[in-house]
Amino acid sequence: MPSKVPFVKFSNNVEYPLLGLGTWKSKPNEVYQAIKDAIDIGYRHFDCAHVYQNEKEVGAALSEKMNGGEVKREELFITSKLWNTYHKKELVVPALKQTLENLKLDYIDLYLIHWPFGLKEGDELFPKDKDGKFIYSDSSYIETWKGMEECAKLGLAKSIGLSNFNSKQIKAILDIAEIKPVNNQIECHPYLNQSKLIEFCKQNDIVVTAYSPLGSPDRPFAKSGDPVLLEDPKLKELAEKYNKTPAQILIKYQIQRNVIVIPKSITKSRIASNLDVFDFNISPEDMEILNSLNKPNGRMVSVAHYADHPDYPFLEEF
Repeated sequence: MPSKVPFVKFSNNVEYPLLGLGTWKSKPNEVYQAIKDAIDIGYRHFDCAHVYQNEKEVGAALSEKMNGGEVKREELFITSKLWNTYHKKELVVPALKQTLENLKLDYIDLYLIHWPFGLKEGDELFPKDKDGKFIYSDSSYIETWKGMEECAKLGLAKSIGLSNFNSKQIKAILDIAEIKPVNNQIECHPYLNQSKLIEFCKQNDIVVTAYSPLGSPDRPFAKSGDPVLLEDPKLKELAEKYNKTPAQILIKYQIQRNVIVIPKSITKSRIASNLDVFDFNISPEDMEILNSLNKPNGRMVSVAHYADHPDYPFLEEF
């Protein structure tokens, strides 16, 4: 691991790099090259998920680099996520085994419940009825967590955690957990700075990972007129002041908050640029300017089409 990427320590004493490469929206043919480029550049932390439908290509790239002796398995930190159609307890271990097969790995470093709500079990990733409405599972995320604990006990996952859970849902897990979650991965950037949820997680020994740290400009459901974080005048001003790109400012913002950050790119120059954030620090005053950009409607990934699910997480304040 290039020494310049700092680590954060989970509550189970496992250390994890604060900066990784995200793979959401990376097309299978593109992600293969992106992973290889990233390893060459110095990345060792890769964020994956079953629903991204590109884990086989990620696995092919990882195994090529490991077989070539360019990186050892113990130097890699691989995260994946359990999809919503596998929330029943007995489906969790088989789902992880499928992910491990796709990634060509014997264990995952961090396995997360992707969302707190379950969808109807089966092979369809987004099951709908004849009227086009999503079909939900009758499982609960409490049951799902018991399956996650099995993954840890079997040694298939070194660490387990959550994604997109609000404070009440996290509390419900902590109340029953035999193995406590070490991580909660959430959308996080200055337009949605998540300071209350981050503080709640910190109090409960849970490290936060920021997804869409650049405001997810390429999200498939963006509408014209949506705010574009990377074009924010105050952010651009700070980028000029520090002689960095707006993306580098946004990445460093999370690192200085001790929040893991996983910007996604498939472009080699940008993958390299996103790692080039360890030769400067943002002043406390400028961190405050970034925090002040928080908006009441700053969420870019609201998955509002699931808002009628009782476990939809974004109706709580945090």
